[in-house]
Amino acid sequence: MQWNDANPRLLVHTSGSTGEPKPLWVEKQRMRASARLTCRFLQLQPGDTALLCLPLDFIAGKMMVVRALESGLRLLDIPPDSHPLKVLKQRYPMAMAVDFAAMIPMQVVRSLETPEEAEALKAIRRLIIGGGAVDEALARQLRTFPHAVYSTYGMTETLSHVALRRLSGPDASPWYTPFEGVQLSLDADSRIVIDAPAVCGERLLTNDLGEMHPDGRQFRVLGRIDNVICTGGIKVQAEEVERLLGDRVGAPYFITASPDAVYGQVVTIVVETPSSDDPDLWLLRQQDHFKDVLPPYWVPRKAVFVAHLPMTPTGKVKRMLPQNSTFP
Repeated sequence: MQWNDANPRLLVHTSGSTGEPKPLWVEKQRMRASARLTCRFLQLQPGDTALLCLPLDFIAGKMMVVRALESGLRLLDIPPDSHPLKVLKQRYPMAMAVDFAAMIPMQVVRSLETPEEAEALKAIRRLIIGGGAVDEALARQLRTFPHAVYSTYGMTETLSHVALRRLSGPDASPWYTPFEGVQLSLDADSRIVIDAPAVCGERLLTNDLGEMHPDGRQFRVLGRIDNVICTGGIKVQAEEVERLLGDRVGAPYFITASPDAVYGQVVTIVVETPSSDDPDLWLLRQQDHFKDVLPPYWVPRKAVFVAHLPMTPTGKVKRMLPQNSTFP
């Protein structure tokens, strides 16, 4: 096992959300430190059960194993699947309640589709969701969960997350709280800067645009700087368009940019649908609906239909205009 060999570093791969996954060597002692930060924040105890349902090729899966080793958790491992709780019951029919699990948003959404899996999801005592944004529609469903549910903030370079925000219960918040020993700030362009010496050897300038809470410690993520759409001289943040649209589209979708001779770029909505309708006619029918919640320049001017949204191996949407942008 690589974890127990003499090499002080371990090979992991980035998620590939902005390109192809890249190899990255990380220090095992920093992985241990990251595991301790998470387990301390979530108050996990030896003997607690932890569900591993993420790929071991990437940092999220590896860190679940390290957390189990560092804190003496009882690890229930299953192959990565869009319905992890269904697979869990098949593999561990006599398994006790799950104390801790990490999932990507897609796994949570799929689990909520059937009553039995939804009940099992609600029974997880501490659930963290990472690898992609939790949209407003999903956040509303999670707000009523009886146990602790968190959205994570971090990346491969920070060895998984360095901050969490509560999604469930009366403490639900749009603001992330950094772990102990982690400091975040904004540069002149409002990009988030992470200073987490226990898990990352140098200050990390991210491509995430942020906003700091008046308390100077908590923060909110607005989107990625490379997801800013410049249309007619107006800057539009793709993630903010999605936040306002919520689940009004009625199908999986994302917002991106298309080149335009007049405006430079136009806001474009990519929709996963089996429909053979003309995208332009569909968009025309949606315009008034969108204008109810979006400023004029934020309203999508182009629609693209695809059979499946392009995804990374870790379940993140590849926010780019598909090469085959006409639904067959």
